Amino acid sequence: MTVAVVLFTLDLRLHDHPPLRAALKAADEVVPLFVLDPGVHAAGFDAPNRRAFLADCLNDLDASLRRRGGRLVVRTGPVVREVRAVAAECGAAEVHIAAGVTAYAHHREERLRTRLGDDGVALHAHAAVTTVVAPGTVTPSGSGHFTVFSPYFRRWSRQSPRQPLAAPRAVRVPDGVRSDPPPGRAEVPDTSPGLPAGGETAGRDRFSKWSRGGLSGYEDRHDDLAGDATSRLSPYLHFGALSPVELVHRARGLGGPGAEAFVRQLCWRDFHHQVLAARPEASVRDYRTRHDRWRDEEDAAEDIAAWREGRTGYPVVDAAMRQLRQEGWMHNRARLLAASFLTKTLYVDWRIGARHFLDLLVDGDIVNNQLNWQWIAGTGTDTRPHRVLNPVIQGKRFDPDGTYVHRWVPELAGVDGTRVHEPWRLPADRRDALDYPAPLIDLTDGLARFRHARGRD
Repeated sequence: MTVAVVLFTLDLRLHDHPPLRAALKAADEVVPLFVLDPGVHAAGFDAPNRRAFLADCLNDLDASLRRRGGRLVVRTGPVVREVRAVAAECGAAEVHIAAGVTAYAHHREERLRTRLGDDGVALHAHAAVTTVVAPGTVTPSGSGHFTVFSPYFRRWSRQSPRQPLAAPRAVRVPDGVRSDPPPGRAEVPDTSPGLPAGGETAGRDRFSKWSRGGLSGYEDRHDDLAGDATSRLSPYLHFGALSPVELVHRARGLGGPGAEAFVRQLCWRDFHHQVLAARPEASVRDYRTRHDRWRDEEDAAEDIAAWREGRTGYPVVDAAMRQLRQEGWMHNRARLLAASFLTKTLYVDWRIGARHFLDLLVDGDIVNNQLNWQWIAGTGTDTRPHRVLNPVIQGKRFDPDGTYVHRWVPELAGVDGTRVHEPWRLPADRRDALDYPAPLIDLTDGLARFRHARGRD
């Protein structure tokens, strides 16, 4: 009997899984393996919300494999050590893995290739598992990578993504390979109360329901804060419980402006992956330095705390931050507003905001989180780096009835319509009766500080 190992990472699904398909084709038996790596904990990336969602994903994956005659093998320890041990236990000749773009993923792949090679085991890294097209496939004329989204999108749209692969009907796993039990959600403390269920089954169900009722209106409604009309698929894409390749094919099969707008968002994911693949250091350093003179973190400590707690005095920003804490998720428009307020009104280093988002977001993703923060901070790929989003204007535009604010800031429940976005303009007696703070800073003062720090007086 020939044996191959499939190392699952951020590709926790059976549908459209090239590494699993390749392993099943190459060997008589396959070991589906997931390693709970303490290095992820040491780096601070296994925040409670993601650990709980991951537990759901692993249990769902195990259940799906068992329905096909297999099982998921879970090991705990350094990833290279555990993969080598499993390969030795089952006599595997090959290990298959989805290629990644982060510095951690590159380092993991290099160490696996070297140490498995010492054991006479081949490592196969498969592209376009977590993206629609592989980083480096769509490039400008000549070489390098695209640094601006629009030309990337035009070139990307002309690509023909591979056809999605069906889930295997059977997975035969060799006997005798030791496995730890998959972790359970109930074992994870301090999660957000509104955290969704994880796993491929839940993700596919969510997409099916949303595509029938929400996809057609996505182009017109994706910025509607109160309408909550986005797909909410980002956690499932982050953990690979859904295939972006399959989502593109299914959306285009349904057609219409909403589908194309949704596909454009999937292209943004690919764009950021190709940026970070070319510049891995952009996860921690400015992609395009503006020589910013960020406020000292100690000096800004009270403002940062108010932002985190949703007590800035700007209702739409506070609603966004409270949604994040309650659900472990935030509407995309709200993310832009909250990030713009921190970086360009309070003038706090984007890395501080990105870290807080990673602490809470169930879809917290080094690629998209860090590069989206850089985009709004003006240090990333935005062609208008001095763009500032005014929370009052944005609130009136995308939450005109105040429904989103009322949902998350109950102190303002009695303030109707667009007035909810400027509670400081209420009559003094009403304003004083509210249990809601005055604005941290005047927006014009924040803009002046931003311009001064950028040397644009």
